[in-house]
Amino acid sequence: MTLDAPRLSLDELRDLPGRRPVVTSDTVFEGRVWDVVADQVDLGGPEPVRREYVAHTGAVAILALREDRGAPEVLVIRQYRHPIGAEDWELPAGLLDVEGEEPVLTAARELAEEADLTAASWEQLVSLTPSPGGLDEVITIFLATGLSDVPQDERHERTHEEAGMPTGWVTLDEAAAAVLAGQVRNGPLMIGVLALAERLRRDRRNTP
Repeated sequence: MTLDAPRLSLDELRDLPGRRPVVTSDTVFEGRVWDVVADQVDLGGPEPVRREYVAHTGAVAILALREDRGAPEVLVIRQYRHPIGAEDWELPAGLLDVEGEEPVLTAARELAEEADLTAASWEQLVSLTPSPGGLDEVITIFLATGLSDVPQDERHERTHEEAGMPTGWVTLDEAAAAVLAGQVRNGPLMIGVLALAERLRRDRRNTP
């Protein structure tokens, strides 16, 4: 019974990489950015099973943090997302669509292009698989600090959904409150904000 299942240790609570054997693989739809793939997968049963998923390039998101006005603040942008029919508040983000580009360099490029900012310090905060049942995308969230404005004559010209995107700073506490109140639903924003809030809480707890 499930209630009798064992309690896991911290070390046991980790994902186990290892792809099951793929008997056949077909691209059933080829898109501009990502494809839909159908695999026949050997899961150990009498017959392979068909699994369809979106083959994605992967992406980065940037949690830009400033602490020069008292409480920690993070940068958010609002962008129209057609699949959900809404303008949602997000972190600056972008696809890993430049061959050979390191994810942290993609993050730096996207921060400059979407928010006109550069950062002196970068570190990986957390990564996530937003929909592992039907999407192989991995999103890596970077924490960017030591922020500066991109000079006016070097700024990226934004088009389409990115043109005229509202931007703003929100305190980390209020961003976390908005997540818990259901006011924002963007996955990388939610996870990045809550992960950083928890890390800072632990840092404060462990400070003598």
